[in-house]
Amino acid sequence: MTTTTATEFAPGLAIQGFTPPLTLSDFKLIAFDMDSTLINIECVDEIADAVGRKAEVAAITEAAMRGEITDFKDSLRRRVALLRGVTVADMEQVYTERLRINPGAAELVNACKAAGLKVLLVSGGFTFFSERVRQTLGIDFTRANVLEVESGPNCGQLTGGLVDQSWGDICDGAEKRRTLLEVASLLGIEPAQCIAMGDGANDLPMMGAAGLSVAYHAKPAVRAKAMVAINEGGLDRLLEVLR
Repeated sequence: MTTTTATEFAPGLAIQGFTPPLTLSDFKLIAFDMDSTLINIECVDEIADAVGRKAEVAAITEAAMRGEITDFKDSLRRRVALLRGVTVADMEQVYTERLRINPGAAELVNACKAAGLKVLLVSGGFTFFSERVRQTLGIDFTRANVLEVESGPNCGQLTGGLVDQSWGDICDGAEKRRTLLEVASLLGIEPAQCIAMGDGANDLPMMGAAGLSVAYHAKPAVRAKAMVAINEGGLDRLLEVLR
């Protein structure tokens, strides 16, 4: 990613490091962060509300997304530990009452698929939500973290831990980058043919590996490095620089 001075391409839409328009069909994969990018909430913060820990968890989330906490894995473990006792029913309530797909997400995903791109959701959040978002938007590939649920007497409650997966323990910034490159390799394409879109510091590694990096209503450090910064409006504003 470049760090040259961004210019305002249109109100609320800044670009740097390239001359628009680019051709959408020249790209073959688009990778999205989930929380605060494809969806309107930080799921971990809203889950924490069920046990009265939202303010405490949200403070850690904000610091991590701004890049003030550099160890994302540690920050996520700390937040998940505070979720102990949350029930699956509580998470269901978060999904039905609080989670919304962000404006322009469906339009952008559909335009990308129509142009022949595959779609990847790669999240430091949780599969409970990412799998539903995948189904809603018709996403091809996902990677996210698995919350551990109690069995036995406390069946249906979170333990405060995460379940290790075949690829590793936690999907952090490094894992997001690795996943983008892995999927690109599976598709037989170059990183330059990938678009990566996010809002927080843990999205920067994958954004740096992609041919086009996009910040969506992002933290200042992410906006400063992205080739496209959507500061107002929906996700589909990316189509203003892609034809």
